[in-house]
Amino acid sequence: MQRARTALQPDAIRAIFAAAMNTLDARSQILLKTLIERYIVEGQPVGSRALSRYSGLELSPATVRNVMSDLEEMGFIASPHTSAGRIPTARGYRFFVDSLLTVQPLENARISELRGQLQPDQPQRLISSASQLLSELTQFAGVVVAPRREAVRIRQIEFISLSETRILLIIVTTAGDVQNRILLTRRPYSGSELTGAATYLNEHFAGLAFEEIRARVQAELKQLSSDMTELMTAAVEAGSEATADTAASYVISGETNLLDVEDLSSNMVRLRELFKMFEKRTGLLQLLDLSNRAEGVQIFIGGESGLAPLDGCSVITAPYEVDGQVVGSVGVIGPTRMAYDRVIPIVDITARLLSNALSTRD
Repeated sequence: MQRARTALQPDAIRAIFAAAMNTLDARSQILLKTLIERYIVEGQPVGSRALSRYSGLELSPATVRNVMSDLEEMGFIASPHTSAGRIPTARGYRFFVDSLLTVQPLENARISELRGQLQPDQPQRLISSASQLLSELTQFAGVVVAPRREAVRIRQIEFISLSETRILLIIVTTAGDVQNRILLTRRPYSGSELTGAATYLNEHFAGLAFEEIRARVQAELKQLSSDMTELMTAAVEAGSEATADTAASYVISGETNLLDVEDLSSNMVRLRELFKMFEKRTGLLQLLDLSNRAEGVQIFIGGESGLAPLDGCSVITAPYEVDGQVVGSVGVIGPTRMAYDRVIPIVDITARLLSNALSTRD
């Protein structure tokens, strides 16, 4: 069972680490940056001798060990039981990303190449292309939240008796689509009762979406007899299910890439939980929705997501727009040990190119 937690807002996290910035001197920051960069490249705990060699600082291994001990006490790095070296913690990665990381923008030639792969086309095909592109460029899982379709609104509702306790619900939408659902009732309804129920719903709720109807129907149906309340409540529930496909959804590509990531594949229990989360979708959609309400690239590292299966992962997202209005987000899901300087600009430029493609299509 997934642990219920709350995703941490990146802005709040940055405020916390801005304070921590003042507690680390330049030497400590350089050594922490060097340690994380070496660990991202090599995937092995980093020892004091390696830090002394790669940091560019003229420090003895003993001095480096003292600094590493301080960093470990502050929770930025940890020491695996099997090694004298250190590895970064989620807290260390967060400080690195917010305070120490230098991101190089993609070259113009590379951007032009990516733009060519996201030509204006059918929106759904563009969404899939963007997801695949993110996956191919990062070798992790690429995800794109599709724009939420306009809510289905009803034009007319009809009831037709099929048998004593089976009623056909016919829903005609304002777009002209027709949906049929079978209602099972506890008692038979006469033709006049069905006509009256349909008339009531059409007069009071025509032009509304079923979610809007649901919010109003309980109070208004208290004025009717209990038998009619049963019928109309069943109709609203069935109608809501029939039009539920307008909810936000996402396209994910390259999930199998995560099977090749040693940091994740070494824990198959966690990996299975991750794939189950991809299937259920709700939790990840809620996390990605945070990107829609923020500006620019957002980064959730480990437990910051509030989703237990993502404890060993980082999620990098950015919102995209259609004609100036944010309608969804793009993202990459991978291990916490990823090349953030490379992945962040890929997510950022993909969001921008997708915005351009969707806004300029005919």
